[in-house]
Amino acid sequence: MAEVASKLTIRRLDAHSAVDAARWDAFVLACPQATFFHRAGWQALIREVFCHDTYFLYAEAGASIRGVLPLGHVKSRLFGNALTSLPFSVYGGVAALDEEAAAALEREAEQLAQRLDVDHLELRNVQRRHTDWPLQDLYVTFRKPIAPKEEDNMLAIPRKQRAMVRKGIKNGLTSQIDTTVDRFFALYADNVHRHGTPALPKAYFSGLCRVFGPDCEVLTVCAPDGRPVSSVLSFYFRDEVLPYYAGDDEAARDLAANDFKYWELMRMACARGLKVFDYGRSKRDTGSYAFKKNWGFEPTPLHYEYRLYKSDSVPQNNPANAKYRFLIAAWRRMPIGVANWLGPKIVRSLG
Repeated sequence: MAEVASKLTIRRLDAHSAVDAARWDAFVLACPQATFFHRAGWQALIREVFCHDTYFLYAEAGASIRGVLPLGHVKSRLFGNALTSLPFSVYGGVAALDEEAAAALEREAEQLAQRLDVDHLELRNVQRRHTDWPLQDLYVTFRKPIAPKEEDNMLAIPRKQRAMVRKGIKNGLTSQIDTTVDRFFALYADNVHRHGTPALPKAYFSGLCRVFGPDCEVLTVCAPDGRPVSSVLSFYFRDEVLPYYAGDDEAARDLAANDFKYWELMRMACARGLKVFDYGRSKRDTGSYAFKKNWGFEPTPLHYEYRLYKSDSVPQNNPANAKYRFLIAAWRRMPIGVANWLGPKIVRSLG
């Protein structure tokens, strides 16, 4: 605990207190700057699934929370030693009601980073906060309002992509909400293996559904013969839907299952009265970036800001880094059973 001025106190969320977690989440739900990735449940997942230490900090004045900053400490021989808000998340950084609370939380994070002797502190901000901090400008996000009427959402999809959605419908594809992550994980693990990247553990996805309950949902698309060909795990936050993890069978492209999947998610979100479709993060100039633009979504830059302590440049621990090209090619050739066993041991350190 750190005292900041006379009225503001920085505290660390007790990982074992349901009462404190409920207070934290009530603040997050009400704070305009907060995102799904500021929720208290991430603390248990990062600790239990990935075995990383967490420091979920909050600024308190009297009995009121004024701001939160969830942090995870990821220490790896391969990928470095970092304090991040938040590992395995696309959004993070401070969420506060005023600048005093925000600045106090960031000062505490900097002091914590130095005590932990990390290589760097990373804050995954949506908005730029520190113009003098080094910036990772590789990522953008895609968000768009959901129209109140289903037909208006269909017509808002550009013509060529709309034709793909209609192709999926004509192909007799159907969608279902799953009660387990089994079908999703099989498609996801196969998909990332084909792209040469390690899969997150199945226990993580089961944990997401357990921790976040109805705010985490799996939608699976099936071919006319009942075979699952595409699946997406989505988060729900306030009036938004966030398709976050996805996987597709190789047959999905010819069936237009990927387009049909996201249309079904948007259609269902519209029926629920949701207001925003968050297509999520993509790296600039990649296939997923182009796909989302083809849906009529415009990119918004994400501002991942760094305090560097032991290096002179922002780390590039992502598949776009040329030094990982050989490893990606080798991973694609690895038997998928071996990849699914080895992958979680590697990906836990990427965050």
